Amino acid sequence: MCGICGYISKNRIDDGILERMRDTMIHRGPDDAGIWQGSTSSGYIGLAHRRLSIFDLSQLGHQPMFSEDGRIAIVFNGEIYNFKDIRLELLKSGYLFKSECDTEVIIYAYDKWGEDCFARFNGMFAIAIWDGNDNKLVIARDRMGVKPFYYYRNRTESDFVFASELKPIMKYPRFTKDIDEEMLGNYLCNKYIASPNTIFKDTFKLQPGTYGVYRNNELVIRRYWDIVEKKEEGSESLINDYDTAKAELNSILTDAVNRRMVADVPVGTFLSSGIDSALVTAIAQRNSDSPVRTFTIGFDEKERNEAEEAKIIARYLGTDHTELYIGEKEIFELIEDLPKYYDEPFADASQLPTMLVSKLAAGDVTVALSGDGGDELFCGYKMYDLVYIAQKLDWAGRIAYHFPGMNTVKSKMIPEIRAFINNRGEYRTQLFSDIYTDHISKMLGGANVMPKHELERKLKYKNWQERRMILDMCTYLPDDIMAKTDRASMRYSLEVRSPLLDYRVVEKSFKILHKHKYTRFDKKHILKALAYDYIPSEMLSKSKKGFGVPLASWLRGPLRKEILRFSNEAFVKRQGLFDTNGVKQLIIHQEQDDKILFSTILWSYFVFQKWWEEYMR
Repeated sequence: MCGICGYISKNRIDDGILERMRDTMIHRGPDDAGIWQGSTSSGYIGLAHRRLSIFDLSQLGHQPMFSEDGRIAIVFNGEIYNFKDIRLELLKSGYLFKSECDTEVIIYAYDKWGEDCFARFNGMFAIAIWDGNDNKLVIARDRMGVKPFYYYRNRTESDFVFASELKPIMKYPRFTKDIDEEMLGNYLCNKYIASPNTIFKDTFKLQPGTYGVYRNNELVIRRYWDIVEKKEEGSESLINDYDTAKAELNSILTDAVNRRMVADVPVGTFLSSGIDSALVTAIAQRNSDSPVRTFTIGFDEKERNEAEEAKIIARYLGTDHTELYIGEKEIFELIEDLPKYYDEPFADASQLPTMLVSKLAAGDVTVALSGDGGDELFCGYKMYDLVYIAQKLDWAGRIAYHFPGMNTVKSKMIPEIRAFINNRGEYRTQLFSDIYTDHISKMLGGANVMPKHELERKLKYKNWQERRMILDMCTYLPDDIMAKTDRASMRYSLEVRSPLLDYRVVEKSFKILHKHKYTRFDKKHILKALAYDYIPSEMLSKSKKGFGVPLASWLRGPLRKEILRFSNEAFVKRQGLFDTNGVKQLIIHQEQDDKILFSTILWSYFVFQKWWEEYMR
């Protein structure tokens, strides 16, 4: 696990600047660092790398790394879990290796298969390859977007800059910090910005499952793996027998876990009382020769605490368990760190407890397995219940929508009912996103706010749940869940691996009948049944509490002074992005009403302003 960055331009930058860009990510790779600069047909290229050593801890794993003939140079962040299989195939083809790490395998896989190599990799990765023979830069991101990849284009100066995070790009001498105001409204609604967009103009995220070729100031992006296509392929070869589907899922998931337990450093797992992390931990423990290290954080408030249930599961499985109880103070103290490590505005408040459990694990291991992905693949979120209800009752909403005089009546309804009635058109599964728009529009001086993801228009599944699940896999999963986990874990130089996001598990899930995932509010049915084969059902039957954060009380209490400073008329006018009256009106609503709607928007506003002070002033 590492941090990468680099550039191509007609203008060469100083080595010291490239090093400063690189070292903004020292937390991603504290073990080693390197840079390289060379010439292109029309200018210069620079590559830089920070290394967190996982395989082959020697200097043979140093990056940037080069092919034997010097034609290919690479910087790489992530892990290729099947690299030993590919290495064996390349050895049979006559390739020789100096190291035992996966980076060198990528070099010669590219040499043999070109851009087709990415479809052969099973892993999480962000890769940049300089091909000196063809005078091109090839970039790629893993199928599910586990690892981040940002890039910036300045066509006038022929600049192309890339990095694992935004911080190195912001240090590039000719980078322009122009806020994309359309994305600002989108962020305030969703708490994150979905790829390919970012908070800045001319700056993008490489989308999951794609690679790009940059040559002669032109970038061509192609897909090597497509979730929508794989979903359609799976639908054509469904596994009708439940026991067969369960057995095949268990086999693939077991292999995915085993591959992610391989490392030259200590490995553990995150463990909560939830199905996903418990199942991953159980499989890891069953196939381990020694107790697996497991890590849980507990909360003083009983309604948010899962530590007791996690301890019972750990004792049953026989893991080497570590738990840490934290209070509101420990969570609150991390707020000042948020913009440093989440260098794009990001307001999913569960980022704070995720940072704490990462810090706990990083004290004993360098790699931790997580249960991320189970909810999206197997229909686990409460939102999927609401989508199910909305589809069943859509006829009532349609009648109400066309009822004479309804526009007058709707203005007096609670926002959730109004959103249900207005849920017409092409974005049927993105329920309740409309309830944010009125308030956010006022905050932005009446600007038109579009919170919904355009991708849904292309998804034609009759079952709304299936449509929403695919939408979440393409947006919420990579750009919220995985972004959260990546930044929180790398803050403490911890690598997190997610077996449920092995592309083979994803493709297998598409072959499982939807009724085996969800039937009348029974969510993740087949995954729960699989977990019960490892852990008694009574240990897992309690509802998941999640990482809750007391936003409303914080915003009214210890954060109130800063909120008022950020809403000061002089501050807001100087910034030039928000409307003072709209912001103050939201603050009044939040102080007088406990609705999560108001605290969520105000928290997103607060996080943005903390980010602004860190990077824009």
